[in-house]
Amino acid sequence: MDIFVTPFGQLSWQDQSHRCALGRTGIQKNKREGDGATPCGRLELKGVLYRADRLKKPQTALSVRSINRKDGWCDDPNSQCYNRFVTLPFLGSHEVLWRNDGLYDLLVTLRFNDDPPIAGAGSAIFLHVAAPSFSPTEGCVAVAHATLYALLADCAPGDLLCISPPRDTVKQRQAALQI
Repeated sequence: MDIFVTPFGQLSWQDQSHRCALGRTGIQKNKREGDGATPCGRLELKGVLYRADRLKKPQTALSVRSINRKDGWCDDPNSQCYNRFVTLPFLGSHEVLWRNDGLYDLLVTLRFNDDPPIAGAGSAIFLHVAAPSFSPTEGCVAVAHATLYALLADCAPGDLLCISPPRDTVKQRQAALQI
C-alpha cells in the first residue's frame, strides 16, 4: 500500500485523507541533518514503537515493540551509531524516545538514510503523533493519534510513505483545502 503525503499537509491512503504536520522548512529533495525539512521520496515503513504505559498495543501487520526510558535514536553525524536506535545514556547527540509530550507515544520508523547511513544526510525521520496544534516537526510527518491508529491497522510490511516533492500547483492546493 502507498500512503501519500503532499507538501500542503495532507496524508492519504485508500479512501481516507487526513491533516498532517511536516518539517518546519517544508519538504526538501536534499535533506541535511538539522535543516528541519521532511525528505521527499518513497520511504518504507519499518516498524512501530509505542509507550505501553500510555497506550494499548496497535493492531498492525508491522513489527511492534514497546519503548522504555532508556530508548533513544542517534542523530550525531560523528557517531558510528548515526541514525540508529541507541540505549541511553548515550554520549552522542540523540533523540529521547520516551517523551513527556506524547509525540512519540506511537511512532513508525521509516527506511530513510539507513542502508548504510550517510553522516549528515538526516536522521530520526519518523511518522508519529502530531502536537494538538499540528505545529511543524523537525523533519518527521505527524498525524492525529486516532489517524495513526487507523492507518496502522491497514499497514503491512513493504508499505511506503510517499512524500511528494514541493510543487506549487492549483490542483494540490485545492486537494489540501478539502481535508
